[in-house]
Amino acid sequence: MKPIKTKDKTVLRSLGLGGYFGGGAEGMVDVKDGKIVRIRPMRYGWKYKKEEVRQWKMERNGKTIEPTWKSLPGPFSLAYKKRVYSPNRIQFPMKRVDWDPNGERNTQNRGKSKYVRISWDEATKLIADEIRRVHKKYGYNAILMQGDGHGECKTINTPHGHPGVLLEYLGGFTLQVRNPDSWEGWYWGAKHVWGQGAQGIMYPAANIVKDTIEHADMVLFWGCDPETTPWGFVGQFASRLCYYFTEIGIKQVYICPDCNYGAAIHADKWIPVLPNTDAALQLAIIYMWLTEGTYDKEYVKTHTVGMDKVADYVLGKEDDVPKTPEWASEKCGVPVWTIKALAREFAAKTTSIAHYFGGGFIRGPFSHEPARLECILLGMQGLGGPGVHQHQFTYFGLPRAEGLGGTFFWNPEIEERLALPVLSAVSAWQQQVIPKTLIQNAILSDEPVTFRGTGAQNALVHDQFEHYVFPIEEEKKGSRIHMIWADSPCRITCWNYGHETELAMQSPEIECIVVQHPWFENDCIYGDIVLPANTYMEVDDIVTNIRQGTMQPNIMITEKAIEPIGESKSDAECVREVAKQFEGMYDQMTDGKTTEDLQKAIWGYMGGEKLVSWEQLKEKSYWIYNTAPDWEDDPPGFREFYNDPEKHKLNTPTGKLEFYSEALAKAYPDDKERGPIPRWVEKSHNHDERLSSHRAKMFPLLIMSNHGRWRVHAQCDDITWTRETPTMKVTGPDGYKYEPCWMHPTEAEKRGIKTGDIVKVFNERGIVLAGAYVTERVRPGVTYVDHGARHDPIKTGEIERGGAINTITPGAITSENCVGQIGGGYLVEVQKVSGEEMDQWRRDYPEAFARKYDPAAGLRFDAWIVDGGDK
Repeated sequence: MKPIKTKDKTVLRSLGLGGYFGGGAEGMVDVKDGKIVRIRPMRYGWKYKKEEVRQWKMERNGKTIEPTWKSLPGPFSLAYKKRVYSPNRIQFPMKRVDWDPNGERNTQNRGKSKYVRISWDEATKLIADEIRRVHKKYGYNAILMQGDGHGECKTINTPHGHPGVLLEYLGGFTLQVRNPDSWEGWYWGAKHVWGQGAQGIMYPAANIVKDTIEHADMVLFWGCDPETTPWGFVGQFASRLCYYFTEIGIKQVYICPDCNYGAAIHADKWIPVLPNTDAALQLAIIYMWLTEGTYDKEYVKTHTVGMDKVADYVLGKEDDVPKTPEWASEKCGVPVWTIKALAREFAAKTTSIAHYFGGGFIRGPFSHEPARLECILLGMQGLGGPGVHQHQFTYFGLPRAEGLGGTFFWNPEIEERLALPVLSAVSAWQQQVIPKTLIQNAILSDEPVTFRGTGAQNALVHDQFEHYVFPIEEEKKGSRIHMIWADSPCRITCWNYGHETELAMQSPEIECIVVQHPWFENDCIYGDIVLPANTYMEVDDIVTNIRQGTMQPNIMITEKAIEPIGESKSDAECVREVAKQFEGMYDQMTDGKTTEDLQKAIWGYMGGEKLVSWEQLKEKSYWIYNTAPDWEDDPPGFREFYNDPEKHKLNTPTGKLEFYSEALAKAYPDDKERGPIPRWVEKSHNHDERLSSHRAKMFPLLIMSNHGRWRVHAQCDDITWTRETPTMKVTGPDGYKYEPCWMHPTEAEKRGIKTGDIVKVFNERGIVLAGAYVTERVRPGVTYVDHGARHDPIKTGEIERGGAINTITPGAITSENCVGQIGGGYLVEVQKVSGEEMDQWRRDYPEAFARKYDPAAGLRFDAWIVDGGDK
């Protein structure tokens, strides 16, 4: 009897969801009869023997850690076939039923109207005609290109700006600048203390994992969940490292409002702090060190500037308010004795601080203040010395791979080699730009929008001192926005004040919105023309899995697993189809290169030919980089600066850690939110989101919103397997699966709420419905909702059913001169939704409740199609 054939082929895939150029969480996809039947961890030894690969090894107390010989992707990566075959996949091009380019455009119906199926020829002609019309009437800067920074791991077919390539060739466009949404505080704060870094985090960061293992006594996981956020980027290696810390006796302390998954498993101590009050706790620690003399005075004297000014503020000499533990306790909710114990243990033990993108800790109002204070805390304890580092946990800091300058892509040499204009327009800077955080302002405001700094993720520090105006001058072809072309669209779901963005999308000034995406979700429902994009399972590509702390750096040729679903095309092909409508533009877009030509070019630009030939790479489909033989010689983190601050200066104006920034003092002498030294900011004209606010009488809870455990930003909300877990969705009495709203039992009891109730989380900016999840894993005074849930409006701009909590975040930017977003740490109230209230909404907005809904996967694509799309 012949054995049963379980698969026809196996292809490799980087299952991470970080997108642009970098990959991680590698996997193997088994395909049978043209269908994905299984996704499993990658076996690095599939075509290599272990002895062929030089690996790193770290040791302490007789226990070792080294890379596993099998990848560790997160659960939603292994369940991704459910996303590929989701009932929410866009099957064909569509046009909004009441949008007529030659008549009424009915922009007020975006987010409400259904769609009709159209052909690719019709869709591309409509788009090309709109581009020509807008160019003629308003100029090329009237088209906004929205290329997001997250998506599936693709390089050639990545959804990160291909529309910009075409628009660039046609004259230009307005560039939506994607701010560093998970790194806001580092970007706007830490850069002014220790220099450029990668988005403001500590850099260089080589070998800090090894150095921490060998020398640290304690790691503070400050607003960090290593059991959640890394899943979508590098998988579960961070989890394994935390278990190893426990084995070798490194104490793990978690400081966060919620007892997150990392804290629940690994914490030796959980310190529940109120959201966005970390600065008060940090100032009190500095107070303790100053008054008890428990900091490295010699290091501070030789490696830093401005300690005297910080000390005057902390000790109360500047404002008559000493930042004592008693003062801080009232602000941050941490008991006085805990603050004192933390400060003393921090000083007594060799301590590093860990984050993973920062999460909610670094995305609140004035987030640059706790970021700068963290730099000062580490500086006062000898930053760069043995075991004293800042970790973006496993994202950076693993050993160097042979042939690479580092294991991440924020390496100038590598960035330059990868600057292929045919691949992406992310780096195609334009004359007219607008930060993503100010899009709604640019559309809805009648006045020009002014801002300091673009927020571009890897912009140099000096950009923060530049003055920008939108729109630019008329003589420079400045224009307001009249058309939008977006890929990977999730502005409403993942950025600031989504309800206001919804209203901006309905503005009559925006005459045409084109979106391309694999799934009909979030911003897509505001599109006038919708193009179906492939997932990464449906394209050939090449991905370099070296960027985000992958334990086995590698590069892989990602062969197409299945044929495209419906009429979908890759993001690159979507744009090239439109290019065919312009004479000669298709050839200019492709430059005569095939996908294989581009794969080979990327391998060459990476310097890969020095290690293995293209033919060898193609034969095996992947190449595992050897760990550099001399990797242990790489100085960890700031070690060279620590050893000799004069010879190895930081890239700050003084070359030292700048506790006081002369540059900020000169540029913004009247800035009360981000001054030359970090301070506690109770409130400002931009933000009044403290429990001391008069608004707290109406909205008495501070909300925490982190990266979700079961998705990456707005990705993966429709995976049926993970939606079954009670911490991803709460099934309401009406059968709808609501986003969980965590509440402490004391807060729930006050409001008559129990687990499973439908609740509304609200403030003056709107209402978000959720399912109550009553738990002691969140502290009193706080409620918690993951960010990134799928948008499902009941009333546009006011009531959100899907749980997209960013619809009610503050619209104001991080602070006056910082165009970052607010993702948590603001005031809300939570109330149980009565049956009468829900019935009233059903009567007032019947179309919102009549949409086809699949409890297993959420809203369906065909819920938005007239007659299900049949022609």
